[in-house]
Amino acid sequence: MTSNPILEEVWRIQDELACEVNYDIHQLCENTRRWATEHPHSGPIIHNAEELKKIIAEKQRQQTKQTDLILQDKPMPPAATAS
Repeated sequence: MTSNPILEEVWRIQDELACEVNYDIHQLCENTRRWATEHPHSGPIIHNAEELKKIIAEKQRQQTKQTDLILQDKPMPPAATAS
């Protein structure tokens, strides 16, 4: 079985947090609630892959729109001189 460093890091942190409260699930949940209150989440909450795809598509659409504005800008034609 291959090693997964991301999962190993999550498991290590999980064990550290549980050890801090002597593996008491109620205290662990209370600490998590307190931390969440002190550190509110400011970004969108994504519940599934479909929501993530929509957010990414919207960001790409906005970037494309901004790029189109930049690419379509043309210098003003010189003013016609009256004879």
